[in-house]
Amino acid sequence: MQAQAANSDPFQEDRAKLALTLRRAGVKNQDVLKAIEKTPRDLFVPENFKRHAYDDTALPIDLGQTISQPLIVAMMTDALELHSRARVLEVGTGSGYQATVLSYLCRRVYTVERIKDLLSAAERRFRQLDRHNITTKHGDGYKGWPEQAPFECIMVTAAAPDVPRALIEQLAPGGRLVVPVGGGVVGQELIKIVKHEDGSTSSSDLCGVRFVPLLEGTL
Repeated sequence: MQAQAANSDPFQEDRAKLALTLRRAGVKNQDVLKAIEKTPRDLFVPENFKRHAYDDTALPIDLGQTISQPLIVAMMTDALELHSRARVLEVGTGSGYQATVLSYLCRRVYTVERIKDLLSAAERRFRQLDRHNITTKHGDGYKGWPEQAPFECIMVTAAAPDVPRALIEQLAPGGRLVVPVGGGVVGQELIKIVKHEDGSTSSSDLCGVRFVPLLEGTL
């Protein structure tokens, strides 16, 4: 029986090793590390990349998109300063991996994806993992999700030349927005924006990153 239990989750040790790798890389937030350790990244990557699912590297997924490097996922998640009652908007569902990590740390995740086929696959994964606090929408991420605004936290998982104004408007006073900004693959910067009680904002640079571009419209 013990052997069967061990074999039922062949990646459990790999997830623990990934969490340790991230801790050694400087991630201090224990809640974020626990959420990443809970999330089966192997479920979110193509079959031929499963052996690399717990490497600390970005990997290709369908339709020219990527699943982010776990260290970047951890850093962006930590920067949101999440709490258990937070309502979070994610722009760019992709594989659904980042939304799943977020779902362990907040009350509800609202996630928008412009590519219908990607969103459908992510929704299947959410159901498989019983992540019932994730709400999805096929739509234009540049527009955010005004019907559900305001949000305490917003995360953008693709790079925009400039921060979309609609996302700042949908951020609650005191809220945090984390977004990669840059016109090309080279020269992108991960930025954190805080919206103050009077409606003004301040920003800080977190690190250099490489994300696929944030595009308008839907597919």
